[in-house]
Amino acid sequence: MFYRLGADAVLVIHLLFIVFVLFGALLVLRWRWLVVLHIPAMIWGAVVEFFHLYCPLTPLENALRVRAGGAGYEAGFIEHYLIALIYPAGLTPQIQLWLGGVVLGCNLVAYGWLITRLRRKGT
Repeated sequence: MFYRLGADAVLVIHLLFIVFVLFGALLVLRWRWLVVLHIPAMIWGAVVEFFHLYCPLTPLENALRVRAGGAGYEAGFIEHYLIALIYPAGLTPQIQLWLGGVVLGCNLVAYGWLITRLRRKGT
């Protein structure tokens, strides 16, 4: 039971991390100090997608699921949980590049807006 709870906790942390990578810049608009956490998270998320890497949380979740008596999964987190909902045909390198671009694009827009807002306040 402990291992299953651990695997579920890793799953939730993984999802929260992805949401933070995608939308953390919006939080930075309110709490500027979060930029020191968000920029590295955003870079990590983009690197994982651009270079087709696995996040270390994926093997951790798999190991906990196997120890709990369940089956792990072979694909990455995004492929296993999200791609089936969004892209039923599966994850391709082109989709991973697109996902990395979405991460950067969403955040560039938010940070651009933040910089513009800060410049207006300073003037």
